[in-house]
Amino acid sequence: MRPPLRVVALLAATAALLAACNSGDDWSQPRPAPSAVGSLGPGFVDTSTPPAPEATITPRPGSWADVHPSKDYRVVLLTAGTDAPTKALVTAVRDWADDEHVDLRTVVVDNAHDAVPSISKAMEMGPDLIVSAGNELIDALALVTPNHLDEKFLVVGAELAEPTHNVTAVDWDGASYRGEGLGMSSSYDAGSFTAERCADAVRAGVAAVLNDLTGIVVWL
Repeated sequence: MRPPLRVVALLAATAALLAACNSGDDWSQPRPAPSAVGSLGPGFVDTSTPPAPEATITPRPGSWADVHPSKDYRVVLLTAGTDAPTKALVTAVRDWADDEHVDLRTVVVDNAHDAVPSISKAMEMGPDLIVSAGNELIDALALVTPNHLDEKFLVVGAELAEPTHNVTAVDWDGASYRGEGLGMSSSYDAGSFTAERCADAVRAGVAAVLNDLTGIVVWL
């Protein structure tokens, strides 16, 4: 005897719901803390003297290449702006996430003058790391990050003037924007945001975070 169609539909809906709950898309589910897979190469940092808070380190090129995130690393890409440097950074983050099989979600800030709600949305998602791309986010991040020290942030292609220990930045000659109060660096060069430079920035920054080298500026 066939069950009523209503029962069939209910069973199908229940099965779909259970599948969604078990698919790994729900970041609220507990799991082991993320870790670094692989080790930093020689010259990334002086291991005899850990960098001081807000210090700038200049790692040897490629010394971050063997560091990868552990499985199911959860990252939110927080981005604002449609300028070429921001687009290059966004592409680099997405390409890195694809290569490393990172669980990446994106929050696009439509109103950079009121970015705090978008940053709060990114934090509420429960990521392991929030990666910021776009100079328009710097002032809002400077306001939010000191009040959420348990959240890890990586700023690529810019930096905060006074970062707390949960904020890591990656910069280079041609980038280094630090907020409207300080203005654009005299050496700012949009052309320096090449695909290779942006890719290195993402990988070097994540390698630093995974090795607890945070609250610093990584200079490429």
